[in-house]
Amino acid sequence: MKKIILIDYGSGNIHSAFKALQKASENNAEIEVSNNPKDLNLATHIVLPGVGAFGDCYKGVTEIPGMLDCIKENILVKQKPFLGICVGMQLLADVGYENGTHSGFGFIPGEVKKFKEAKGLKIPHMGWNDIEIKKDEPLFKEIEKNKEKQSFYFVHSYYFDTPSDNISATCDYGIKFAASIRKGNIFGVQFHPEKSQESGLKLLANFISL
Repeated sequence: MKKIILIDYGSGNIHSAFKALQKASENNAEIEVSNNPKDLNLATHIVLPGVGAFGDCYKGVTEIPGMLDCIKENILVKQKPFLGICVGMQLLADVGYENGTHSGFGFIPGEVKKFKEAKGLKIPHMGWNDIEIKKDEPLFKEIEKNKEKQSFYFVHSYYFDTPSDNISATCDYGIKFAASIRKGNIFGVQFHPEKSQESGLKLLANFISL
């Protein structure tokens, strides 16, 4: 049976992500919340959620002794499927500029920047928005062919600016930004699948099936 580890580093939305993963797995996978780096070695899949400021979330991960090293070992070396959600995706970048300049994991090249003020657009970008799927990606299986499912729930003031080769879906909010990214076994979504009802559950089910 597959074992999904949901990393708990104090980001605050663990419960909803856990319940969504449980529902998406349909009892075909074991879902476990853990802040123990050694548990990542037992995982088949790893999920990093995120709510809050970039620097605080990076600090939350790195203050757990051995956690970042275990993430690197399991993701970069063992190449286990990894999903970063919202700030969990942004942490994959080289650097983030929320409340100062902060280092990221550097797994996918890019910078996390704040949306610029624009007439008629409120910051944070909050609520349902459509995405445009750019690539035939496993996360979007049976979603990309159904236009009604291509809407997801967003809550963020910053976006991941990365080369287009890494972008699997975009969203338009004043600018086109990365709604979903991928580099090999590393996946990230800016939206919250755990809050995106049927579309989000299907995406999580697709991730678990990898």
